[in-house]
Amino acid sequence: MDKQKALNKQRTRRKFRVRKRLLGTAERPRLCVTRTLRNIAVQLVDDDAGKTLAAVSTQDKQLGSTVKYGGNADAAAAVGKAIAEKATAAGFKAVCFDRGPYKYHGRVAALADAAREAGLEF
Repeated sequence: MDKQKALNKQRTRRKFRVRKRLLGTAERPRLCVTRTLRNIAVQLVDDDAGKTLAAVSTQDKQLGSTVKYGGNADAAAAVGKAIAEKATAAGFKAVCFDRGPYKYHGRVAALADAAREAGLEF
């Protein structure tokens, strides 16, 4: 149990360290990543207005039909491509990437790379 408490403490510190530098605006929203063992989700958030502008998840019906399992890098890349398409359709080219308490590695990196390739600027 002590190891789990230490890991949660590290995760919380990492989250605050990342979030203190980021602020989503109407011109440049924050791309917020949420990762679980089986799924991955992203949101475009305008922190000034407190609104979610767009969201994509592996649990969405249209994306879920193309992705077999939502907990791997291929699914993360599909989510990154889908959020980039939604963002450009909504008129956003540049975003602030908020990885949250997750390390920039594996699925989070695959999502970011796919979003960059699809046209988003971080």
